[in-house]
Amino acid sequence: MRHEGGKPTGRAALAGLMLALGFSVISAPAAEVEGVKLADKIRLEDAGPELVLNGAGVRTRLFFKVYVGALYLPRKQADPATVIADAGPKRVAMHMLRELGAEQLFAALNDGLKNNHAPAQLAQFEAQTKQLEAIFNAVKVARPGDVILIDHLPGSGTRVKVNDETRGVIPGTDFNRALLRIWLGEDPADSGLKNAMLGG
Repeated sequence: MRHEGGKPTGRAALAGLMLALGFSVISAPAAEVEGVKLADKIRLEDAGPELVLNGAGVRTRLFFKVYVGALYLPRKQADPATVIADAGPKRVAMHMLRELGAEQLFAALNDGLKNNHAPAQLAQFEAQTKQLEAIFNAVKVARPGDVILIDHLPGSGTRVKVNDETRGVIPGTDFNRALLRIWLGEDPADSGLKNAMLGG
């Protein structure tokens, strides 16, 4: 086959097309919510197990769309109690749609903790909650397009990343369970988002 203008034709062009198509299939997002493209599968660490997108939805407050929340688990699960009890790796991803200051962001999460735990339970997590507050105070502001990742790393604790930068690791699987109740507990921050994260 001839080459025109230095461009490959024939088998070379076909091979290039197949590679391009193959890549597009591998990298295709599983879902799109409010313009946010969500990966079908992720890994918390390069050598870590693969997690799948369990579900995603929009956190709204007073009719404002605040962020797209997505839940990643080792396998699909629709029962919130099972998700919370599981000590394995998991991720809650918050894709910001609206600007929030650090105080607003932490206050919303802290309200979720208070709404799903008795005072005695909250007292057990006081040190971890203060560490979470310090992390968000250091971030100062979350803007539209920012991504906040709350990852449970078995044996380490809860890693908080902002725009792929690790901001801190908070020890304790029980604290991660407490955080999950913000979205999946009996009194979730947003019942519609809870349903969506559980694949509803």
